[in-house]
Amino acid sequence: MSAQPAPTFYQSLLAGGVAGTAVDLLFFPIDTVKTRLQSSQGFIRAGGFKGVYKGVGSVVVGSAPGAAVFFCTYDTLKKTLPLPTEYAPFTHMLAASIGEVAACSIRVPTEVIKTRTQTSTYGSAAQSSLAAARMVMSTEGVRGFYRGYGSTVMREIPFTSLQFPLYELLKKRLAKVLERPLHAYEAAVCGSFAGGVAAALTTPLDVLKTRVMLDLRDPAKQAHPSLAQRFMQIYRVEGPKALFAGVVPRTLWISAGGAVFLGVYEWAVHALMGAPV
Repeated sequence: MSAQPAPTFYQSLLAGGVAGTAVDLLFFPIDTVKTRLQSSQGFIRAGGFKGVYKGVGSVVVGSAPGAAVFFCTYDTLKKTLPLPTEYAPFTHMLAASIGEVAACSIRVPTEVIKTRTQTSTYGSAAQSSLAAARMVMSTEGVRGFYRGYGSTVMREIPFTSLQFPLYELLKKRLAKVLERPLHAYEAAVCGSFAGGVAAALTTPLDVLKTRVMLDLRDPAKQAHPSLAQRFMQIYRVEGPKALFAGVVPRTLWISAGGAVFLGVYEWAVHALMGAPV
């Protein structure tokens, strides 16, 4: 079986941007339902099933650059990290974690705008992504766009540490069974399974991230609870069930999204490299 060549930096950049935009636009309604289920104001008051594309503007702006930064970092570090081949899972774990930290610098501002628009946090004062962005800037400044950065990174590192080593392992095993490089749709199946497992296990961290981003209290006037305190507050007041709010749509969304995201990425990379897709 011949080894599949690694994509170049620019191939990763372009393929990542295409994959990120495709998955976020396709599964945005499911993400809206998940976010509203996790909101402390309750699903119905947050909007229920109405206006499931509210906040999509921020995703259109942020998806491509965020995913492009992730894949450029991930693919580059996979090739350059000085770890022996027998430690490949650790290489994938470390590369994916660093990639997520880099991507979050772009993703978090769009997430803040998206979640607040999805849940009508500002009511009639900000019904669009642009209006929500202006509201964040006027009330919280630039720091407001990075509300929840720490909790997002805390969610993404465990998520990618589970998803990408499992994804790479499944691809390697399947390619060995088939005795050839995988087609994009076969890689998509591996991505779907890996994403679903990682999504279900990290749902409590996703709930925590959503609550932090939707907290409008001014930190200059009122001290915010730490992530650990906020986590325990949800557990004590709302019970352990609240920590898994939205687990079904999150798992379905990321399982299907993992297939699209990684499948489209593999397809785009193969197309750019002139390999069979």
